[in-house]
Amino acid sequence: MKKIAESIFGWMYRLLKGWDFNDTLASYFSLCIDIVVLCLLAYAIYLVFRFTLVTAMILIAKKTNTKFDDLLVSNKTAKYIAHLIPLLFIYKAVPIILKNFIYWEGVFGKLIGIYIVLLVLWIIRTIFNALRDYLKQQPRYSDKPIDSYIQVIMIVLWTFGVVAIILYLFNISTGKLLTTFGAISAIVILIFRDTILGFIASIQVSVNDMVRIGDWITMEKFGADGDVIEINLATVKVRNFDYTTSTIPTYSLISDSFKNWRGMYTSNGRRIKRHVLIKANSIRFLQESELTELKKIQLVSEYIDQRQEEIKKYNHAHNIDKTLSVNGRNLTNFGLFRKYINQYLEQHPGLNKEMTMMCRQLQSNEFGVPLEIYAFSNDKTWINYEYIMADIFDHIIASVVYFDLEIYELPSSKSFLDQIK
Repeated sequence: MKKIAESIFGWMYRLLKGWDFNDTLASYFSLCIDIVVLCLLAYAIYLVFRFTLVTAMILIAKKTNTKFDDLLVSNKTAKYIAHLIPLLFIYKAVPIILKNFIYWEGVFGKLIGIYIVLLVLWIIRTIFNALRDYLKQQPRYSDKPIDSYIQVIMIVLWTFGVVAIILYLFNISTGKLLTTFGAISAIVILIFRDTILGFIASIQVSVNDMVRIGDWITMEKFGADGDVIEINLATVKVRNFDYTTSTIPTYSLISDSFKNWRGMYTSNGRRIKRHVLIKANSIRFLQESELTELKKIQLVSEYIDQRQEEIKKYNHAHNIDKTLSVNGRNLTNFGLFRKYINQYLEQHPGLNKEMTMMCRQLQSNEFGVPLEIYAFSNDKTWINYEYIMADIFDHIIASVVYFDLEIYELPSSKSFLDQIK
């Protein structure tokens, strides 16, 4: 390329010297002509290579099955490469054109060299952007923080680029530059503290598989409760269920506590854990006449017969005085109701029978005795899950009256008015 430039430029200076022009006039006049010719040639080279490279890349992208070359086209990689070729030509031509202007040769040569370094970095950036878009389209990489890795690589490349520019611009040796960087390393670490912490956090999050794109996470500290839509070097974006967006520092995912609901989605069911409060003074022993009536409830009729037989044998064997219900073994309306709910859950089509399922009594409190349902729904979709849970508790609330139980609720103003009347 240098020989080509020498054959193209310098002829005007030689021609003028042959016409007995003095050195100064010949130098300035030939410089103007050479600059015009250089600009025209550089622009022509750019147009030729832009058309050639862009057309070739588009044709290749259409004929291949891979999507990566299509993304290179959309990121305009070929267009930026076409800018590079005339720049290299100019870089080789400047020493020839400005050979009589030593000072300006050094200035323009360095400026063009800096521009070439920046352009190369920009071309690399477009390639990595295409790679990022390509990896995001692959199912096995769709939940990985690809943006974070690309950002880290580009930060490293830009750092090397800036170092190369400084070395080239000021003719500084590598040893002196490293010594200077060592002296200001504390300031650099302070400035890029969040970036460094974010980089470390993104690696730990990825390696430990703590969060993926698409995960439902809850982090009350930052008001986040929704799906992860983006994991960057410094931040994690969460689209909340009210369609607001929460931004969480990436480092907070390893320094603070948060809840990831991915395990629920990958399991065979979504947990139902809710209770109702039963009034303690409505819990009592059942009489024989009441048991006869309760046998009409099909889900517990066999259980009542079985328990009655067991209780009679026990009380008879131990000579229990049954003039008082508190003596010996007895059935309670609350215990029978728990058995009924267990049987009801066993037959409910919306629950996973292979996972834990029970109706249990919790520690009583000032509001009554909590009766908790612990089970897992087959359907994990939010709307369907809420419907299944509501269906179960609708039935529980409606069926307590058949066991002469009451659900606790705070009295309303209407309740006080009814008592006064």
